[in-house]
Amino acid sequence: MLHGQEPTSSWVARWSHLLPSGSTLLDLACGQGRHMRHFAALGHTVTGVDRNPDAIAAVGPLGEAICADIENGPWPLQGRTFGGVVVTNYLWRPLWPHILDSLALNGVLIYETFSAGNESVGKPSRPDFLLQPAELLTTCKDLRVVAFEEGFLDQPERFVQRIVAVRESLETQTPARYPLHH
Repeated sequence: MLHGQEPTSSWVARWSHLLPSGSTLLDLACGQGRHMRHFAALGHTVTGVDRNPDAIAAVGPLGEAICADIENGPWPLQGRTFGGVVVTNYLWRPLWPHILDSLALNGVLIYETFSAGNESVGKPSRPDFLLQPAELLTTCKDLRVVAFEEGFLDQPERFVQRIVAVRESLETQTPARYPLHH
């Protein structure tokens, strides 16, 4: 199965309801667009970025599709913001400022990737591609964290860290209600 053709991440599906109806969504390192399809089906306007031209051709019909090497080239979304940003199974730390700047006011970040410990069960195993303990909490310290998990998952076996966080305005910081759906 090609990356991006797997079912929607359960973490992404669980927190999708936090995006207001009709929001714009950025799927970073979108692959074959599994999350773009999910959010487009929910009525959101979707943008996907990936360096693989075949993946970008596949997701083109879903919305805006941008072929860009975000690790070695310029950030292709300078000055743009989105109601939601989704990143799964991808980590390139130098992009954090761009990812966080891409969140619109009240925008929702849904992030899930591999963490330390994964080297004991498979790939990725290089520390550059594994989050350190609570790293997402530190990275998202200026956002309101709605949910955070880290630990071991099976099927397939992997160590992950995942977060849902919202860029809030001063007016909405208290008391916000983020419904917990399962």
